[in-house]
Amino acid sequence: MIRTPDVAAVRCGSYQPQEIGPAMERLLSLLGGLDWVRPGMRIAVKTNLVAPKRPETAATTHPEALYALVRLLRERGAETVLGDSPGGPFHAAYLSAVYRMAGLEDAPAHGAQLNRNFDQCTVHAPQAETARQFQYCAWLQQADAVIDFCKLKTHAMTGMTAAVKNLFGVVPGTLKSEYHLRYRGTEPFCSMLVDLAEYVRPRLCICDAVVGMEGNGPTSGRPRAFGVLAASASPHALDLWCARLLGLRPAAVPTLTEAVRRGLIPADCGALTVAGDAAELVIPDVDVPGRHSTLFDDRLPGPLGRAVGRVFDGVMGAHPAVNAAQCTGCGACAARCPAHAIVLRDGRPGIDRRACIRCFCCQEFCPVGALYARRTWLAKRLG
Repeated sequence: MIRTPDVAAVRCGSYQPQEIGPAMERLLSLLGGLDWVRPGMRIAVKTNLVAPKRPETAATTHPEALYALVRLLRERGAETVLGDSPGGPFHAAYLSAVYRMAGLEDAPAHGAQLNRNFDQCTVHAPQAETARQFQYCAWLQQADAVIDFCKLKTHAMTGMTAAVKNLFGVVPGTLKSEYHLRYRGTEPFCSMLVDLAEYVRPRLCICDAVVGMEGNGPTSGRPRAFGVLAASASPHALDLWCARLLGLRPAAVPTLTEAVRRGLIPADCGALTVAGDAAELVIPDVDVPGRHSTLFDDRLPGPLGRAVGRVFDGVMGAHPAVNAAQCTGCGACAARCPAHAIVLRDGRPGIDRRACIRCFCCQEFCPVGALYARRTWLAKRLG
């Protein structure tokens, strides 16, 4: 019996339908195809629509990548719903603006619905380690299966965002700020993200890395051509391979550290079976913001390493900073800060370092990219 690979990865150089369509079909065939899809199934495709951003910014899953998947699902007789809950209000007016900016207004012409159900429900996850109860977008609960279609980007808090971080979007709208406060600190927050992923259990995870983002991600970085589509049945396995693609050790991505600790994935990407013509691809010199100090994670394993790592993370970890030349004084950062650590003074944001929980919501939702993750001098010297 032929074993299905843990991850599949194929090269794809553009979003032109004549290129990305065959690439998507080839990618999914490596994982056994879509034989699990039955006529009449309602499939929710949880995309990455983090903010009202145009496709060319590489902040959101590209519409042509989504449509390539939709066509294959439609051929199987499935009903497809595309959607997300960005960090702003979870209501029709805001989501309509997000859909429009993301280039998804013509989704019905391609055979997909856009989610217009803004109800939420409380779900219970008794097996979870951190988040045993949380609010959940009802449109996902009503689906027969969920496909997690993420965008590969750098991320100031978690190093990168791909399949697992994308599932934070199952929490409705502005409640995300409350979750940053409830699970403050990198380890509790990333444990919560892993709990969400284990609750959702997407049937399939796909990563749009044709053009990803580096630098000041996940919304204000630079587009970078990675030229890859990747997929897996496991969000953790897909993230482990994506980290390798970016040249990141698992210890530099806290969600991977947590997944490894729980035994959900091996500690090294080399233990995964990867199929496809991009299986061994590694992108050189990706600019990743230095959020998480991993100096001692490998050298001092176990509780001692984590304790020392936390100390050095405080000394060496990045923190939000303001580029005064870019800042317009709009106040969006102060409005988004869960810890209320930002106050406008003379039209410019001042950050209270003692109150800051380093969630980087301010950086993520600054409309002009004026906030960024600043690394300390010591962290830069030690690399």
